Amino acid sequence: MATNQNPFTNFDFTQFQDFGKIAGAFEVPNVDSAKLIETQRKNVEAITAANRIVFEGMQAMAQRQAEIFRKGMDEAAKSFGSFAEAGAPEDKLAKQIEQTKKAYMDAISNFNELTEISVKSNAEAAQEINKRVTESFDEVRGALHVNGKASKSK
Repeated sequence: MATNQNPFTNFDFTQFQDFGKIAGAFEVPNVDSAKLIETQRKNVEAITAANRIVFEGMQAMAQRQAEIFRKGMDEAAKSFGSFAEAGAPEDKLAKQIEQTKKAYMDAISNFNELTEISVKSNAEAAQEINKRVTESFDEVRGALHVNGKASKSK
């Protein structure tokens, strides 16, 4: 009966709690496993940082949306109060049209502001990931050894 030579079926995955054990368990000729593990650790840190940036952007959007909602409710209450005022129907209609126009323009402005918040946080997160990916390529190349020497960038 042949023994199972697949390193993944014979590997104790509980060792993933200790990066040092991982590097030792997957020794591959001409590859600096410790450098690869360090690269992956940095990748996880970059993803965590990018997630934090996106989360903070989402928080800023939620706070701004709450402010917009409160302001909208206050303006709606004032608007409804003005309907009970005395005056000619034409004047009331003109006032209502102006209030509706203002509400529409405010909505467009608020939408643009919220879009800017979202775009800014997503761009910052993408920049964080892009920076890390570029660094990671160089680090992986540096972890590969050809004829006993670390591989050089071209």
